[in-house]
Amino acid sequence: MSEQTSEKGLFAKIEEKVQVTHIGGVAFILMLLLLVAVLGLNAMPKNMGGALFALVILGGVFFFVGNNTPILKSYLGGGSALAVVAGSAFTAMGLVPHSAVLNIKTFISDNNFLEFYIVALICSAILKMDRDLLLKSAVRFLPVAFGAMIIAFIVTSLVGMALGYDFKHAALYISFPMMAGGIGAGIVPLSASYAGALHQSAGDILNQLFPAVVIANLLAIIGSSLLVKFTTKSKMNGQGELLKATDGMEIKKTTLPEINNRQLMNGMMVALSFYMMGNVLYHFVPKINAFAFMILLVILAKGFNLVPKFYEESAAMFGNMITYATTPALLAGIGLALVDMNKLLQTVTWQLVLCSFVSVITIGIAGGFLGKLFGLYPVESAIAGGMINNSMGGTGNVAVLSASNRMGLIAFAQMGNRIGGAIILILGGLLITIL
Repeated sequence: MSEQTSEKGLFAKIEEKVQVTHIGGVAFILMLLLLVAVLGLNAMPKNMGGALFALVILGGVFFFVGNNTPILKSYLGGGSALAVVAGSAFTAMGLVPHSAVLNIKTFISDNNFLEFYIVALICSAILKMDRDLLLKSAVRFLPVAFGAMIIAFIVTSLVGMALGYDFKHAALYISFPMMAGGIGAGIVPLSASYAGALHQSAGDILNQLFPAVVIANLLAIIGSSLLVKFTTKSKMNGQGELLKATDGMEIKKTTLPEINNRQLMNGMMVALSFYMMGNVLYHFVPKINAFAFMILLVILAKGFNLVPKFYEESAAMFGNMITYATTPALLAGIGLALVDMNKLLQTVTWQLVLCSFVSVITIGIAGGFLGKLFGLYPVESAIAGGMINNSMGGTGNVAVLSASNRMGLIAFAQMGNRIGGAIILILGGLLITIL
């Protein structure tokens, strides 16, 4: 074996020792040079293939730098945070041609690769959980998430008032947007609600709501990463598990079979089937988000043992594969196409940054404290029931959970986001009319 290793050439040794987004170092450098040429000539195909090639390479670079640079890795969210910030900066500085950015935005947002990614993760996370653990976690999680949101709303609004904002602005333009469930399903309908009550342009109001969401999300990415880093050996850290084991409770770990094409195909179709069912229910009850229906259906299916073990394993295998292969690419796409750095820099103020910081810290502490009271691990509940609700919805959830290595909590994150966000939209519509 050692003789074989010594006979290997320099390129082969580099391929083994240096890997970027799971691609060997030499091959990755060649692909990076090819991307530079394609972007420089503005010759990137305007389709899914062009977008995926660019995102995998750029995401790989951002994650490699973020996860191997001491200060970035240890204190600023690593590759997950860098992918969002650097991607947005690349677009703002014109380093990526506008046509390529539009193509990436179409792939991520309009063609909804993001939604496909989250569907795969939700089914995987729920179906591979122990049934008893899932049911007990779900019942305890929602009160924690809602309680943390209420506490964060009160504290952030009061701090905003102390910094010179009136209550209306602090509550409706800072606190509510951060907890509305993101952009497409959050501040966009919230801005429309405000616009109708105030007889103003929804676009102008959206520009006022956008900065709070983005800043809070970036701080949540960094905060969740630091929380995990500083509690690695603490009993408060469930190492990715949400519910604490009590006497007599046995937490079963799911061991998946070796990855195979048949189960990957079946897993994809299981995930998409639940997604279709969620959309059917949304068709009849449009006031409830399709993802909320989907999460409920998967939990019920798991709770009543309706999905055979083969298909559960298949869905889990497919979700794991999607996470492994595309997380850096997705986060790079979010930065490049969905976070407008120019708009953010034009409207940001130190008061807004401080309010966002207070909100993330408060909702994290409240989520951890309430989680402990309800029998959850404080670290996991602080992230999934707290900080995750100061994010850009699905995009922000992925970034926060990626930075904290808690992707298994995606179903709980989406649950809190969607249901909590819907409540915020209703309250926002009522308060803007009253105030």
